[in-house]
Amino acid sequence: MIDGRSTVRSRELGNALRLAMERSNFSGKRLAELLGWSESRVSRFLTGRLGATEVEVSAMLALLNVTGETRESLLRLTREQEALGWSPSVQSRALGEHLRKSSRITDFHAAFVPYLLQTERYARAVVSRMVNVSFDSIETHVAERVADQVVFGRTAPPHCAFYIHELALHLPIGGYEVMSEQLHHLLRMAVRSYVNIRIIPAAVGAHAGLAGSCTLMEFAEFEPVVFLDEEIGGHFREEPDEIAAYQKVFAAISAVSLDQTTSKDLIAALAEEHYDERKDEQEVLDEDDE
Repeated sequence: MIDGRSTVRSRELGNALRLAMERSNFSGKRLAELLGWSESRVSRFLTGRLGATEVEVSAMLALLNVTGETRESLLRLTREQEALGWSPSVQSRALGEHLRKSSRITDFHAAFVPYLLQTERYARAVVSRMVNVSFDSIETHVAERVADQVVFGRTAPPHCAFYIHELALHLPIGGYEVMSEQLHHLLRMAVRSYVNIRIIPAAVGAHAGLAGSCTLMEFAEFEPVVFLDEEIGGHFREEPDEIAAYQKVFAAISAVSLDQTTSKDLIAALAEEHYDERKDEQEVLDEDDE
């Protein structure tokens, strides 16, 4: 943390401490009095604007009567503040929290429909083919993806710009029926005033997003964050030069993408194609049963 600027990690620790306080019915003022700290110091811990040491967190947890695995997980999170790696479960929770707090989300995916726009059946079809996700945890992963879509139910939802490569819409993920349902869902989302869906046409060839999927989240209260999705978890990027680099990527992607209206027309045409393929497939199955 530099000059009081919060980071993804410090905010995640602050959120966890705030939850522990709520469970123990502790206010920031009471905790500050018992520890002999200023109330503003506790507030800065909780907002992530002041990094907490393991000793400081241990003192807070002792007063909050947090013990066992919960205590160990919070101390582990404290130690991870400066670490390169981050446990997948903590990272997934942090991503969800930041999506929920975003005022603007800009998302690019080349291989499939972005998580925030996925139907449950489509999400399950994607997750079930991830070789590093166990069969027993598939439904947990699907539930996490669907839960993040709560951002659309906010009183003031974030402005969202989704860039999807055309080839991702041709893949019959989950079969033609699931894909047809998914594309019709995109059309329903696209009519919302705060959702902008644009397609990168295959005819463009090479483009600025070839390095991989990325999500830029902007906030009213703190600096932007980029999340890079990878096979094993992912990575947050939040240094100013890193943010500037991905803003350039999105500007270049936008320059070659179809406009909103043309994108909707393409999605509608592909939805119809998948629907027709599903009917043809069903007719073949019916003939085989006769």
